[in-house]
Amino acid sequence: MQYVRIPGTELRVSRICLGTMTFGSPVGEEDAVRLVRYALDEHNINFIDTANMYEGYNRYAGSAGGVAEEIVGKAVRGARDRFVVATKVGMKVGTEPVDENTSPEAIRVQLRRSLKRMGTDYVDVYYLHRFDPDTEPQAIARAMGDELRAGTIRAWGVSNYTAPQLAALLEAARRENVPAPALCQPALSLLNRAALDDMLPLCEKENIGVVPYQVLQGGVLTGKYKRGAAAPEGSRLAEKPEWLKPFTDEVYNVLAECERAAEAAGVSMTQYALRWALAQPAVVSALIGVKRTEQIDEAAKAAE
Repeated sequence: MQYVRIPGTELRVSRICLGTMTFGSPVGEEDAVRLVRYALDEHNINFIDTANMYEGYNRYAGSAGGVAEEIVGKAVRGARDRFVVATKVGMKVGTEPVDENTSPEAIRVQLRRSLKRMGTDYVDVYYLHRFDPDTEPQAIARAMGDELRAGTIRAWGVSNYTAPQLAALLEAARRENVPAPALCQPALSLLNRAALDDMLPLCEKENIGVVPYQVLQGGVLTGKYKRGAAAPEGSRLAEKPEWLKPFTDEVYNVLAECERAAEAAGVSMTQYALRWALAQPAVVSALIGVKRTEQIDEAAKAAE
């Protein structure tokens, strides 16, 4: 497994990042803990991504979340210093004002709830999960600066921001004399290349690492879905179709192109899609979700 340093930090992470959005359901606690430890022990995958809202398929807007963080805490217990753990704040996880967005108070409260759930006194990377239109960038930067100085976070980043929103946050961090966001987490795949237009060029210019999600587009880019065929048992399409984009003719055409390219390269479609993402500017690690150890094995081969 290749490792790279997160810009502006001493943190070194595997080029594959294990996502936990489905921990709780359909990936139960026992299996999830086993997958995290297998990723580390068998493939040296040390980068784990979670969020305060994650609770698998049981998630709904405003539900309390916290399930995946609790599982991650159990998975890294006894080996915390071997993992780089990222979590997020900003999505709605309750009914109170502090349960949504990224005001300084929300950051302070939600971070401490996350730390308690994971049984740790620090988070390696703390992401703003989405843009907050109600809080000034300088207030957010100050709050993150406070947590960096307190040692409760070691680095911070953004997810689901646009390039102009990130640029404004970077300027705010400079004005507040706070270290810039170290990571950016946009959606990026062979079926969704919009981040290549302005977000990745901005990150490359500003020395911000990119950790793209939806790299396999919810499993679509693994080659498991065929035009006119029923959804495979246990697939995302069979279990949670609303989490996938529609299968249009354009999607199937791209899949056919990817299949031909993967075959020519002598790799699986999964490995082809991951290698494509890892080769993009500023990308340090590709985020994947898994249910089985074999999926970890295949992903790891893409980062050899």
